[in-house]
Amino acid sequence: MRKDRKKDAVKPKKSEFKAFLKKRAPIYLGIVGLFILFVVPELTKGSLESSFPELTSDEQKVIDILMGYDGPNDSGLTVMDAISNKISEEYPDERIYDNKKTKVGLTVSSINSEEYQVILNFKSYNGEKNYDWNVNTNSEEITSNNPESKYIMDLVDFYD
Repeated sequence: MRKDRKKDAVKPKKSEFKAFLKKRAPIYLGIVGLFILFVVPELTKGSLESSFPELTSDEQKVIDILMGYDGPNDSGLTVMDAISNKISEEYPDERIYDNKKTKVGLTVSSINSEEYQVILNFKSYNGEKNYDWNVNTNSEEITSNNPESKYIMDLVDFYD
């Protein structure tokens, strides 16, 4: 009779899923750690456009015209790309937009009903760059007001 009782007592089953995870937990933990270490910082990386302040709809329209300008030949290089490339050339291998000393100022002011002045100031620990343009919203004509902005416009206009 004693033997029958032992046979009737059911042993608790081990969960196959728990055993599977127990064997491979260090591998999964390592994969998650690598993801957090390498992928997440790249996804949260700062950029010039993300540094711009909040703008009204009229100001945003002017900025879209200026930053989307890609020259008379539709060269593919926009003003935004040219400025970003210039900054990344000066600060290679750095996350300059994440630096506490980096400030990006953007001012859009109305000259008259269809013409605006856009001033972009980029300040970092290494110096300051000022870009100044006039943007006509009707004709989408852009004129430079200083040498830095003229250089960017020439770079976009003559890009191959």
